[in-house]
Amino acid sequence: MTQNTSEKHIGFREDPGAGQSLSLWFNDTIEFAHGCRISVRIKDVLCHYRSRFQEIAVFETERLGRMLVLDNITMLTEFDEAAYHEMIAHVPLLTHPKPVTVLVIGGGDGGSIREVLKHPSVEEVHLCELDEEVVKACRAHIPSLASGFDDPRVKVFYEDGARFVKERSSVYDVIIVDSTDPIGPGQVLFQRPFYADMYTALKEDGMVVTQCESIHLHREVIRGVADFAKEIYPKIGYYYTLVPTYPSGVIGFMCCSRRYDPLKDFDEKRADVLEDLRYYTPELHRAAFVLPRFAHGLV
Repeated sequence: MTQNTSEKHIGFREDPGAGQSLSLWFNDTIEFAHGCRISVRIKDVLCHYRSRFQEIAVFETERLGRMLVLDNITMLTEFDEAAYHEMIAHVPLLTHPKPVTVLVIGGGDGGSIREVLKHPSVEEVHLCELDEEVVKACRAHIPSLASGFDDPRVKVFYEDGARFVKERSSVYDVIIVDSTDPIGPGQVLFQRPFYADMYTALKEDGMVVTQCESIHLHREVIRGVADFAKEIYPKIGYYYTLVPTYPSGVIGFMCCSRRYDPLKDFDEKRADVLEDLRYYTPELHRAAFVLPRFAHGLV
């Protein structure tokens, strides 16, 4: 295990009121608005190393549970990850009447497949993750998310997600894109060819939900994706969830469907019997599609 104490990313500083003791803080590298940045107090560095693709770290935080960081950007904390993973998974899976085969692109932490596996109709889950080391790190250090990898319904592919869907046709009921931001290798997942290939990879009544940034910070990204998505899919919509440790505290999803409407067709009876939920409710399902005035016209 190596421990990065560079002040650029992870630095020691005196904690006010703590006498001469020092505290370790992680500073997210994204300066997201008005010169703001998130800092989190760390109790321990559980792992920190570089894979073939990126820098990976898992921290034990003071108050937020365990925390996954990739390339010095916060991916999740145990404190609030349910708000993200439950909403990216249950909105499409409760809209589709009988999801049997599901693909998750990205999501190497396991949180999305954990939620997918709560649906009894699901018989097969494919996870396509570029970096095998993310899966290894989360299985070793964040079992609260990664337990689904042991389920026999799950098959993991360590491949490029864009290439993976391009090579498949009429396979999936639901595709969930649990991606990083549109920088570096993640850029292709926010472009028209990828959305067109996902359309082909779906069954005739399939649907897609993708991570699609914050209405506070990335309206141009959202508008750009919506403009080409509505030319490919008969039905699209945008919804969001509240995740305090993400920039702006808000993250959203683009919902693209070949047939079903996430507001008209979702099954509230199935929602009522889901177990071990911390965030999702049928009421939140509906409300999440109601955008504030400043975001009107994005989709």
